Amino acid sequence: MAYDYIETVRDDAVLTIRMNRPDALNALIPPMLEELIEALHRAENENGPSVLIIEGAGRAFSSGVDLKVLSGAKPKAGRVGSVFDEPASRLMQAVRASSKPVIAKVHGACFTGALEFALHCDFIHTTTDTKFGDTHAKFAIRPTWGMSQTLVDAVGLRRAKEISYSARTFTGQDAFDWGLANACHADKDALDEAVASLAKDIAANDPATVAAYKTLHAIAETHDVPAGIAAEGAKEFPEITDTLNRIGGFLRVVK
Repeated sequence: MAYDYIETVRDDAVLTIRMNRPDALNALIPPMLEELIEALHRAENENGPSVLIIEGAGRAFSSGVDLKVLSGAKPKAGRVGSVFDEPASRLMQAVRASSKPVIAKVHGACFTGALEFALHCDFIHTTTDTKFGDTHAKFAIRPTWGMSQTLVDAVGLRRAKEISYSARTFTGQDAFDWGLANACHADKDALDEAVASLAKDIAANDPATVAAYKTLHAIAETHDVPAGIAAEGAKEFPEITDTLNRIGGFLRVVK
């Protein structure tokens, strides 16, 4: 499918979805959000890809919401309005509902709406010099895409308060040190290599079992540990069918 604001690249079981407005640092606009949703839905309904990578073309992952679009809007009570919030809500739901692991490959810049997007992904890998920030308060915009919840989960309440209340910029190294990022790499080349390796490792495993883990980890995010343990034992995953084949293959190798 042809897109105007994103690109998709398939490499075996790994699908890369690339935001493609490099001249605008991949600033988010409603048509781009719609295309990201479409790409995620297509990936979910295809049998081939088992791992998804979200990245940005050019110098940055994304600078966040395109403020030029907002300049003609009429925000009310700090909301940017349904023109952004409605597709953004569906995008975040599509990421979280995906049965396939989603890796945010973040370089250059990742601000506000883009940070919210990345936080909904399963993994965040970045570089030491990437700039992050939550600038909602700077522009008198209230969070509506999940920042108040996902950032707290990632870095803890006190750190999240400092990030959001101050609107300060922080680095990829900070993101890793605070638990927001899974890994921080020396430069873009190292980031590309590490994410490709991670995606390959995940893709080598049974996709149905990985999907089952995602379902169970979603329960863990509710912080109801007893419910999560009960669900882990009680929930059935009939789509996991490759157990004996994989065990047999391993045993044949170690004989």
